[in-house]
Amino acid sequence: MVVNKWKIALVALLVFLPTPSALGQEPAVPKKTNARPEAKPSQGAAEPFDKADTKTMAGQCVRLDTETGAIEMEMYPESAPESVRNFLNLAATGAFDTTTFSRVVPGFVIQGGDLYTRDSKMTVGLAARARRTIPDEPSKILHERGVVSMARSDEPNQATTNFFILLTSAPYLDGKFAAFGRVTKGMEVVEAINKMPVTEEKPEKPVRIRKATLSACPTPSQN
Repeated sequence: MVVNKWKIALVALLVFLPTPSALGQEPAVPKKTNARPEAKPSQGAAEPFDKADTKTMAGQCVRLDTETGAIEMEMYPESAPESVRNFLNLAATGAFDTTTFSRVVPGFVIQGGDLYTRDSKMTVGLAARARRTIPDEPSKILHERGVVSMARSDEPNQATTNFFILLTSAPYLDGKFAAFGRVTKGMEVVEAINKMPVTEEKPEKPVRIRKATLSACPTPSQN
């Protein structure tokens, strides 16, 4: 019954995650994965990772300095190249700076990346960036604790800038949503954000990302 409650809570994320018609009568075995459409040509101004190859993107780790602490992530461009490219570009250009974790499902997920939650000025360019969509990239990466994945509506290929971090497994998202990274440090920060008071999945005091930064991922000997 606990799993069913989590499913129902996730459905309540009206704009970013599937509607009841998409998840309400879930079969035991996931449906056939979404086909990957060809990536559309880059729109708008050029961004730092527009032409980066998989190796370059895999070498970049992301740090989100939040009001509650730091969350560090590694990327999986081999499985979700356009999702990683999108996320790295948003972090590198400062688009995530001063945005909040605007939706929370207690015990299950925190969601950030909404550019309209910025404390800084929302420019015409950022508004256009917030509308840019990327293709779905379902892969073999399982949606489990610590995984970072792209959020979208129940319409395929409509992910934009919103992402979520899981606190527990969600196998019914496997093969449907683009899991593209994993938290390597700071799950205690994710848990703290998740435990803050909410009303219908909206935090009463949303935690803000002060700054997103990129750096070379540490080698195994440095961990």
